[in-house]
Amino acid sequence: MPCYECENGKWRFGETGNCQYDTKSSCENANKDYYAEETYNDYPQAATNNAKRALKWLEENGNPNDCLTPVGFARANQLKNRENLSRDTIARMASFKRHQQHKDVPYDEGCGGIAWDCWGGDAGINWAIKKLEQIDSENKIKEDFESFFQDIIKSIKEKK
Repeated sequence: MPCYECENGKWRFGETGNCQYDTKSSCENANKDYYAEETYNDYPQAATNNAKRALKWLEENGNPNDCLTPVGFARANQLKNRENLSRDTIARMASFKRHQQHKDVPYDEGCGGIAWDCWGGDAGINWAIKKLEQIDSENKIKEDFESFFQDIIKSIKEKK
């Protein structure tokens, strides 16, 4: 139920709301719960276990060859702590698939395996790819519905 512009130039929340907001931004801010970004933590336990294993190894052995960036450490800690992840974070996890060719490098021989596991390993990356497709599909359905609804409202107003 987004904010809509009224005929008098003010804005309302939803189709039946009062035309009480001076700007779209003030309407959205007043109804920020509706616009809050959804987060997810239904990733597999194996992704958490992979991150925990890699972080433990790094804690015991340091970060040889500067294997992880601050973002890699942040991701591993999010997974370790079972934190909620935003769509943007899930998209970054899914894009980490491009490093898959290095995933089998043993921890003590290079960075590939450590980095892969910090990002959730096979379980985390595959979950992220599927979850991103699901989120985007659901968002497309919502957008299509809202567009369809707006077309109906516009048609009704034009007939008046």
